[in-house]
Amino acid sequence: MSGVRPIFDPQAVPVTGVDAHLPTLPAALMEAQALRRHFASVPLAPPEWPGDGGRFPGLSPRQAAVLVPLVDRPEGVSVLLTRRTEQLRHHAGQISFPGGGMDAADADAWATACREAWEEIGLPGECIEPIGQLPVYGTVTAYQVTPCIGLVQPGFPLQLQASEVAEVFEVPLDYLMQPAHHRRHRVVLPGLSREFLSMPWTDGRGRERFIWGATAAMLRNLYHQFSQGPASL
Repeated sequence: MSGVRPIFDPQAVPVTGVDAHLPTLPAALMEAQALRRHFASVPLAPPEWPGDGGRFPGLSPRQAAVLVPLVDRPEGVSVLLTRRTEQLRHHAGQISFPGGGMDAADADAWATACREAWEEIGLPGECIEPIGQLPVYGTVTAYQVTPCIGLVQPGFPLQLQASEVAEVFEVPLDYLMQPAHHRRHRVVLPGLSREFLSMPWTDGRGRERFIWGATAAMLRNLYHQFSQGPASL
């Protein structure tokens, strides 16, 4: 899940700063067992980036959830992300987590996140080990999004919903959790000044993935959560 189709090109917005001055997380914290221990023992911190919710009055809040799938690969934990198709009215071409609005039949945020992951990319719920949640992130479109953190073992099947998801890919968790890769941007639009984060990543084939907006903000909140408590658990 990500924001609506942007009214500006985020990649063209100048970088105003890079957060390389912030602490680097220890590599040991990026291992699956340490992640489990962290969420089991460290209290949930308030979000560093709570989102843009409430900027436009008159929008009724709607509950939503995304799955943040952490794949426990032998070479290290990675984050599974999706790229939306270019044909969508909303989210077109953007990098997102699987997720969406809560249905009346969903028992809780986890039910929403797992249902959406199944519908969007065919990830079975039995492949997901829930280990924690992050604070709610408010989008400018009034969605109140709960990020649900799940560990996934390699070997899972995937079947993409072709009308919504162009591809899935993985980014090493330790790359995304290093603040030297967190870039700040500020854009000024009529009646609105907005700051957003980006975390560009280039894969082994030289293709750049421009991770930005709500997805980058939720990843930054994950970094903020990991920076709480002991340096390693």
